[in-house]
Parts: sequence; C-alpha cells; structure tokens
Amino acid sequence: MKSDTIAAIATGMSNSGIGIIRISGTDAVLVADKIFKAGNKKTRLTNAESHTIHYGFIYDEENIVDEVLVSVMKGPRSFTAEDTVEINCHGGILIMNRILEIVIKNGARLAQPGEFTKRAFLNGRIDLSEAEAVMDVISSKNEMALKSSVKQLRGSVSDKIKRLRSEIIYEIAFIESALDDPEHISLEGYSEKLGIKVKKLLNDVDKLISSADSGKILREGINTVIVGKPNAGKSSLLNLLVGEEKAIVTDVAGTTRDVLEEHINLHGISLNIIDTAGIRFTEDVVEKIGVEKAKKIASQADLIIYVVDSSVDLDENDYEILELIQDKNCIVLLNKTDLEAKVSEEDFNDKIKNNTGIIKTSTRENTGIDDFENKIKEMFFHGKIDFNDEVIITNMRHKENLIEAYESLNQVMISLENQMPEDFYSIDLMSAYSSLGNIIGEETSEDLINEIFSKFCMGK
Repeated sequence: MKSDTIAAIATGMSNSGIGIIRISGTDAVLVADKIFKAGNKKTRLTNAESHTIHYGFIYDEENIVDEVLVSVMKGPRSFTAEDTVEINCHGGILIMNRILEIVIKNGARLAQPGEFTKRAFLNGRIDLSEAEAVMDVISSKNEMALKSSVKQLRGSVSDKIKRLRSEIIYEIAFIESALDDPEHISLEGYSEKLGIKVKKLLNDVDKLISSADSGKILREGINTVIVGKPNAGKSSLLNLLVGEEKAIVTDVAGTTRDVLEEHINLHGISLNIIDTAGIRFTEDVVEKIGVEKAKKIASQADLIIYVVDSSVDLDENDYEILELIQDKNCIVLLNKTDLEAKVSEEDFNDKIKNNTGIIKTSTRENTGIDDFENKIKEMFFHGKIDFNDEVIITNMRHKENLIEAYESLNQVMISLENQMPEDFYSIDLMSAYSSLGNIIGEETSEDLINEIFSKFCMGK
C-alpha cells in the first residue's frame, strides 16, 4: 500500500535518557538518509539491510544536531507493514522536537494520533481488536489488566470472533446454496440441525458478554468504598494501604466530612479506594451531607469494606450500615483488636446475608492486613468479582457488538420456532455475522475507525 511518509515522537514528552522519533511510509528510509551520516562516513541507509541499527549523527544541513542510533525496518516486516525508521536520540524534549522538525522539513509530515497503528490495521498487519489492545497495553493499571491486554494483542479476542463468524458464514452459505439449487441440496431436517448450532453460538456469545463485567473491573479497577462509624479506623486503614498519610486521623469523631479517593495496586489488582465520612446520626449540616454522600457511593460500589471498632458495642448506626451492605460484596474488618473486645464475629453471623469474610485487624499495630489483602485476592479470583484465563471482553464497544449479535442469533431461534422460511434465517445470521465483524474491523465504517484511532496517543 503506497502512502505518504509520517513522523512523530514515539516516546513520552519528558526529559529522559532516550527519545525515539518514528518515521513510516514510502519515503521513510530516504527521508532519514537525507539527515543521517554514519559514524564510519560510508553507510547509507538507502542501501542498509532491513532490521539493522546504525550509529551516526543527525545533521541539519551542515550542523550536527545529535549523536544517534538509527533502526531500519523495511516493509512488510514492520509494525505498520511499511518502511519504518526509528531515530534513537538523547531524550530531552528540545532535542526530540528539533529532530522531528528536521525530519518534517525533509519530506515527512506530522503523524496524527494513532496513525502508525491505524496504518498497521489498514495494511492488514493487525485487526481492529488487536489495534485497540495496543492502547490497552499502554494504559494498563495492573498486572491482570496487562495480561489480558497482551492476550488480546496476540489475538485472543480476534481468534474467538473469527471462529464464531466462520461457523455462521458456513450456515449462511449452505442456506443460500440450497435456495439457489434445491434439486441438488436439500433443506429437509435442516431446521433441527441449525437450531442446535445456533444454541451453541448463543451460549458462546453469552459467555463473552458475561465476561465484560469482569473485564470492566480488570481494566478500570475495583471501585472500593470504606464505610463505618466515626473513629472506627477507616482513615487509618486508607493511610496504611496507600503507605502515607493521605487522610487526617484524630480522636475526634467526624473528622472525615467528604470523600477521599486513592488508587492502589494490590496483588496485581487495582483498587479505586474511597474513604467516606463516618455514618451516624448527626445535627451537623456539613457532616450530614458527607454521611448522605457516603451512603450513595456505597450503594454503587463493587466492594465495600466495613470497618468496625471492635472495642465499642454495636448500635443503631451499625445496624443502618448493615442494611446498606446487604447483597453487596463486603469485607467486615473488626478493627482495634489491640483493645478489649466488645464485638465478635458471632455478632455478625445472622446479620449479613452475603458475607464474604470477617477479619480481625489493628491498624495501629498493623495486624490482620495480610489476611485482609488475601481476602480481596480470593474474592477477585473465586468470588463474584471473578477472573479466569479464558477470553475476557474489556472493551465496551466489543460488548455492544456482541449484544447485537446475540439478539440477531436469538431472532433466528424465534424464526425456527415459528417455522419461518429459510431466507429469514439467512437474514438474521448475516446480521450477527456483521455485528461480530465490527469487533475486528471487517464491517466497520471509516468514521468509526477514525474515531477509535483519534483516541490513541501521538506517535503510536
């Protein structure tokens, strides 16, 4: 595919040890050759073999600009499947911009956001789901999200979608062939066979749709809310998990009046932790607003951490919290176990319907925290917040297309039950085929493609 030559800074725009200016397109090697002189004063990049690195200097006319290493990768054996040159220079912002200006002055143009990856897609190097996985890898917040994104980059979603589409198109082709040549291809008994096949397809698509909830948590993290009465140790827990004093901790009840938000990594899982105002009845107008906000946030959380001061008897405020956390993923922390206990595990046995664990802790003495962390890990792998090693949908665009495909396949089942003519099956099967094709870019409009790549970072 012939194309103009584009260039951009491929590394972060901050001072660092190394910076990379990437050039891709028909004249990439020629442009680089105009501004590069090898250290041995003999090597020309236009004569260089693919996948080689060359030492030398970047020149602006007769002036040396920087000492560099230049990589030459000729298409189609490159990321974009085009001729590509990467100039590895010193990583100062000024020097990177200076070299990019020289590259543009000598025949390249500035790349648009995501244009390198877009070219890789348009040139058939990767499909659309793999292209989107590139940005997911870059923006991964934790090990699990990174693992999932790398799997998608290597084609886990793509392979699954292509297999489903292959099964669907086979049935479409059979129906169309039978309708065109009924003398040689019989449809007798075909409805029963198609029903079995479509049920299996519906099950496969439904599994992918169901995985999107776990995928969202993988990608965005677990929205975790810390609740409890004032002075139970909520802010102390937050400070302990974060590793620094983020929340004000005093003996005065009601110190936290608004929410405090922090992001932490725990066993490779992201927790978006919110510390809320202590829940209790109060006449203080400001504190009352904080309490109401705490209740609202808790109702929307993926995980609730209920911190209880075990040295104080349960009261009506605790019972209100217990009502709030029913049917939610919840960990109860019996805190302040370094003091004389007034509350035990037995006090909660008949009060929490969906209890996932009660753990004794002391944020003052840093005890029980390992058990607490392991419980979150256990919940993530084995509880309602689930992760497995199969294909997981982390992209909401993919989920929407899968839902469309599921509805079309379900319509096929309805047509089968109503004994509709075979061409009805073909229409809905083709609709499902197209919806799945949107995921990998086979059926995607140019406007959507442009929108997707416009969200990529510059130089990728």
